[in-house]
Parts: sequence; C-alpha cells; structure tokens
Amino acid sequence: MTTALTRYDRSMLRLMNDRRGRPLYATAARRRLAVSAHLMLTAAIGGLMAYFYLAEGEPIWALIVMAVLLLPWMVATGVINAATRGLLELRERALDERQSAERLRVQARAHRAMTLLLAATAAGLLITGAAADEAPTAYAAPALIAVLAVHWLMPLWVAGLMAQDEPAEDDGLAA
Repeated sequence: MTTALTRYDRSMLRLMNDRRGRPLYATAARRRLAVSAHLMLTAAIGGLMAYFYLAEGEPIWALIVMAVLLLPWMVATGVINAATRGLLELRERALDERQSAERLRVQARAHRAMTLLLAATAAGLLITGAAADEAPTAYAAPALIAVLAVHWLMPLWVAGLMAQDEPAEDDGLAA
C-alpha cells in the first residue's frame, strides 16, 4: 500500500531536486570536496567543543568560533543533500525503488565504517588509559560526543561520496 505524499513531502522533494546549486556538486571531485569540507568543519567544531569542555577558565572565544563555523557547515550539508537528491532527508514514501535501494546501501556502508570507528575509539581510550595507568575520564565525554556526531553524520558523508554523476543531456537525441 502506497501512502500519498503530504505537502511537506512534496515541498522537500522540490527542494532536494532543485538544480540551481548543481555546479557545486556536478562532478565527483566537487562532491568529495564538499564532503571533505564538511568533515573538516565537523572536526573543527568538535575540537572547539572539546576545548571548551576541557579548558580551564572561560574560553568564550571557542563558542564564538563554533557559531561562525556553523554557517559554512550548514552550506556544506545542503550541498551534500542536494548532490544525493535528499537520499537521507526525504521520507521513504518520497523515494523511488532505486533511491530506496541506494539508501539501504549507504546505511549499510556507513554502519560498517562506524563499527570500525567505534572499535578504534574504544581501543584508543583503553590504550591511553593503560599508558597513563588510569582511566581517561576527562577525555571520555568529548570522545563519546565526537563519536556520536560522526555516527549521526556518517551516512551523509558516505552518500555524498557514493553519489554518481548525472548522465549528460544529449542534445543530439532531441533533434
């Protein structure tokens, strides 16, 4: 049984298929650049959050820099979402069969990558604790928050890297 698209679904479908931003993600290199920029901005914001959490005193400058970095982060998120035509943002009922299958592939690949990252993080915390002969409690919360953020964003990054170039329009066939 198919559910009809709601006004919200139609609005999001139009937004995610708006081709005006196409030059930003038209090639694989540009999509990789958008994902890389998003990853670096995420790391910078996460690093600033950890600094703010761990620093002594009032490092208010870290909050200001985080706020400034949020705008390019949001733009990069939009570019990746547009490149994937909303693969992860649209509701299932707004996707066709090919997109639903692609969403499952992206989620499976992101899950595998996340499993490796979680294992590496746990090993890193255990090794750090063993080397210092104590549990790294001060770093546990920022590490957990960082891993949670990556877990949330990994499907977006994987989808952006897996997105294919659109077929070129052949004007010769139309004539």
